Amino acid sequence: MIVAAPVNPNARLLLTALRIKKMFPSINRRRVVVVEAPCRLHFGFMDLSETAERCYGSLGLTLEGLATRLRAEPADDLSASGPQGERALGSLRLLAQQLPLPGGVQLTVETAIPEHVGLGSGTQLALAVGTAVARLYDLDLSPREIARLLDRGARSGIGVGAFEQGGFIVDGGRRGEAPPPVVSRVPFPEAWRVILIFDRGARGLHGPEEVEAFRRLPPFSEEAAGRLCRLVLLKALPALIEADVASFGAAVSELQRVVGDHFAPAQGGRFASPRVAQALAWLEAQGVAGVGQSSWGPTGFAVVGTEVEALALVRALEVRWGDGGPLSFRVCRARNQGAAWSVEEAQRPGLQTALRMARR
Repeated sequence: MIVAAPVNPNARLLLTALRIKKMFPSINRRRVVVVEAPCRLHFGFMDLSETAERCYGSLGLTLEGLATRLRAEPADDLSASGPQGERALGSLRLLAQQLPLPGGVQLTVETAIPEHVGLGSGTQLALAVGTAVARLYDLDLSPREIARLLDRGARSGIGVGAFEQGGFIVDGGRRGEAPPPVVSRVPFPEAWRVILIFDRGARGLHGPEEVEAFRRLPPFSEEAAGRLCRLVLLKALPALIEADVASFGAAVSELQRVVGDHFAPAQGGRFASPRVAQALAWLEAQGVAGVGQSSWGPTGFAVVGTEVEALALVRALEVRWGDGGPLSFRVCRARNQGAAWSVEEAQRPGLQTALRMARR
């Protein structure tokens, strides 16, 4: 009778570790991924009727100067630190629930777009987290796929478009669960500048309050939707391509008036912050054609043709409203590219990592 030799548990563990090492070659390297996601302005929606096959449809602009930047490294578990670290960890855990990650992730948020002021902080943070994890573990995931996994882009495709491409973006409206597709992406003129107006004492609607606000909105007429669609297609986009700042600004301001008045019952007026509204009215009185509020605000914006004009207007705004008061101002240029990321790698003892994974 032939008796089989007992299997050495350590040998079995080693074989399992070698298989893991072969399946996941990235564990042989110490990889650090850095992602920087730009902020965006959301200029508004074109169709809020929710009766068509596609609804909403929005336009927005990617900006330089304010960004979320984070680092991701392999780890034994999931963790996040830095500004908005808890929010980043929430996205990381949601991702890990849906994907077979071969290891843990340590996130360090170095800078973050201000939250709940209308600059797209939530979507950009989520996309940065998802992209960092995908690059860390060689996962083939696009920003649109990450947005779907992390429940971003439910109504607007501007955040995903800004992350992917940058520039001035128009999306084609929502149909189904996927983020709305980008139907037009146009480079913003290099000479133009955007003045941002911040209200330090206010925050825009978000979370359950935002969902409830959309639910309570009054009906939006097909005539108004058609008017805004024509305004974007036949005025804003051609003006942008022709670098006609006055015509582009007039189109944006008209859309802002229509959409702002529609949202007025939810946000207390055409613009969420009365102080920002006063500053925008003053800018219009100075001849600035393109003014408005980004998303739910309270951040306001103005589009001007040159940096010299923008800086002069900001100096006048600071004199009028007081430097250090409740309002603050910033001049930004557009960003005609999307998010940036880099990967740094160094050799590490991958077998030890594989052994740790095999023991789990």
